[in-house]
Amino acid sequence: MQTIDLQQVTDNARLQSFHWNLLFWCALMIVFDGYDLAVAGIALPSMMKDLAVPPAKAGAMVSAALFGMMFGNVLFGTLSARIGRRRTIAVCLALFSVFTAAAGLTHDALTFSASRFIAGLGMGGVMPNVVAHMTEYSPRRVRSTMVTLMFSGYSVGGVLAALLGRGLIEAHGWQSVFLAAGLPVLLVPFVLRALPESMPYLMTVNRSAELKRLLLRIDPQLSFDGPVKFLLADGTKPPEAVLSQLFDNGRACSTLMFWLACFMCLFMVYALSSWLVKLMTGSGYGLDTALTFIFVLNLGAVLGAVGGGWLADRFHIKRVLVGMYLLAAVSIALLGYRLPMAWSMVLVALAGAATIGNQIVTIAYAGQYYPTAMRATGVGFSLGVGRLGAITAPVLVGMLVGMELPLAHDFHAIAIPAVIAAIAISAIDHRRSASSHLDALRQV
Repeated sequence: MQTIDLQQVTDNARLQSFHWNLLFWCALMIVFDGYDLAVAGIALPSMMKDLAVPPAKAGAMVSAALFGMMFGNVLFGTLSARIGRRRTIAVCLALFSVFTAAAGLTHDALTFSASRFIAGLGMGGVMPNVVAHMTEYSPRRVRSTMVTLMFSGYSVGGVLAALLGRGLIEAHGWQSVFLAAGLPVLLVPFVLRALPESMPYLMTVNRSAELKRLLLRIDPQLSFDGPVKFLLADGTKPPEAVLSQLFDNGRACSTLMFWLACFMCLFMVYALSSWLVKLMTGSGYGLDTALTFIFVLNLGAVLGAVGGGWLADRFHIKRVLVGMYLLAAVSIALLGYRLPMAWSMVLVALAGAATIGNQIVTIAYAGQYYPTAMRATGVGFSLGVGRLGAITAPVLVGMLVGMELPLAHDFHAIAIPAVIAAIAISAIDHRRSASSHLDALRQV
């Protein structure tokens, strides 16, 4: 009987149209996801004025989507093992598109928050599944680069929100940027047709013929002569991908450190995404200039994600992450001081690279750390716990803004989590990772 290690096939595959097609569709999901999340921060000053809400309440409205994302990360990261990643991604796309658009039809804080919570379920659910998909199918030598290229779509969505937001809000009000988010729901049938299914799921439901066709797309030189036995050599069986496995085989401490790092990083990401415009207008910049800072923040995030992924494929990913988190601490802290416009733009770009971009590299590392069958669960729980930081940030920073403290205090509060995240990443035991396990097996 012929035996095929699925992970070895994808590890050693050459880049071809299959991979670029997968990258396109997964990145497109993240672009939409990034847009839907960024619109709240873009529209925040106009919403506060129109709905007459104070800063602390506005922070809670923004956090509604983040609270939904926490549940979505965990729920859909686990559910994909039962219904398949392809259908899970399609369901999530429909959820966040429809309910982000619905938020633009609301007229009070409560119904706005409810719509954003449901949209957050979809936004949170799509992330662990596309990360798991890209990690599963990317050749090992470019895996970090492919995952971060895909996830840079998050920042592209933020840039798109900033560019569209300026014109749409002035011409049609803050509601228009939310209504525009409903269009991607039209792509659901195309997503179901274009995306491949997860290999562990195909093994679980015994769809061997589909799995063979999929492997031939990944490696056209494969041949199947007689009966075939498929296996995953990275230490898990598909039906056993449960939460408890994240703590098995010496992974407990590292799992907790991933959770802590994601909490701290997402605190910084959503503090900046939600309040940077307001903080910069409060420091004397006009609204147009403050919106330009959001554009620069997300542009820096794209460069940080792609550059961080490139570095992670050439150097140890832990060292890359620690260095980027320390850069985040310095750049964000310096934003609290009034500097020449050019220097402020540079610092905002560096902050975007070392927070939003670094979150992408962190999730890429989590995707590589956990074995194939539990990958979406591991990434989902890391993001899910991290959402607590995302939920806390808009509310806490909103309270600080309401206290009218010096601007430096606000930015220092956002910078401190970067140091904690650097310590957490340093404490991860890479020897327990799936990639180290596979290396050890293949050296035997």
